[in-house]
Amino acid sequence: MEQKTSEFDKVLGAWDILVIAFGAMIGWGWVVSSGNWIESGGVLGAAIAFAIGGIMIFFVGLTYAELTAAMPQCGGEHVFSYRAMGSTGSFICTWAIILGYVSVACFEACAFPTIITYLWPGFLKGYLYTVAGFDVYASWLIVAIVIAFLIMIININGAKTAAVLQTVLTCIIGGAGIILIVASVVTGSVDNLQGQMFVGNGTGEAMKSIIKVAVITPFFFIGFDVIPQAAEEINVPLKKIGKMMILSVVLAVVFYSLVILAVGFILNPAEIIESQQGTGLVTADAMAKAFGTKIMAKVIIVGGMCGIITSWNSFLLGG
Repeated sequence: MEQKTSEFDKVLGAWDILVIAFGAMIGWGWVVSSGNWIESGGVLGAAIAFAIGGIMIFFVGLTYAELTAAMPQCGGEHVFSYRAMGSTGSFICTWAIILGYVSVACFEACAFPTIITYLWPGFLKGYLYTVAGFDVYASWLIVAIVIAFLIMIININGAKTAAVLQTVLTCIIGGAGIILIVASVVTGSVDNLQGQMFVGNGTGEAMKSIIKVAVITPFFFIGFDVIPQAAEEINVPLKKIGKMMILSVVLAVVFYSLVILAVGFILNPAEIIESQQGTGLVTADAMAKAFGTKIMAKVIIVGGMCGIITSWNSFLLGG
């Protein structure tokens, strides 16, 4: 059968691939969930759990890399499942992806204005209704709609425009994380790790706590899978696409693990519990303590907002 000529412009370079995948994976989970990870697995335990999760995702990434090189067509899993299982299997797979991506877009639309409430407590205006105990306000809804519309316009303008946005936002996220990590080395203390290295008494319980965190880590590594879906828009050798996906997974593992360790170096167990019961943003509170000002907590929160948009933008780009 004659090979169809691609109708897509090859506008994405190696750097674009990396920031799209890496930005989607780090997202904003490191801002809001670090306290839960530490409480569940301990500081070192949670870091090890993310390394284990990274190994699991690494093999998935290798599979995607091989399939993308063999079938470099836009669609990713849609193309792979069609070749392997035919039209019925591909139909089910594709609709599962569509519904998953729609739910991600809705989730991110809700998450963005929610984060704003941490920066601006008086942001919520114009009560509308309550869903499952959650109050919805007009100001909250308007921001969600406006941001969704802007990201849609950016993606309509083309993959390269979306990739430029992804680069800017990923640099902001990475910069905020690096500042926290460096601050933990300067102002943190190994003494804060006492009592929170692992969770549980004995090796057996510690291993269970590590596995408990490890099983949820694949959720936080979602993102590299959008690359195969834009394969025909990528202007790099096919084998290099796979290498960039694997590199993005490695970088995400390193980033998550270092952030967890940074929080543990800065906050002792009592402070983490207090933060969890207060704002719930343990990473932001760690940043505030490291610099002695709550202004720096907002730097982390802004990084989280950028993380929401990067995840959102990546999935729209891949979809």
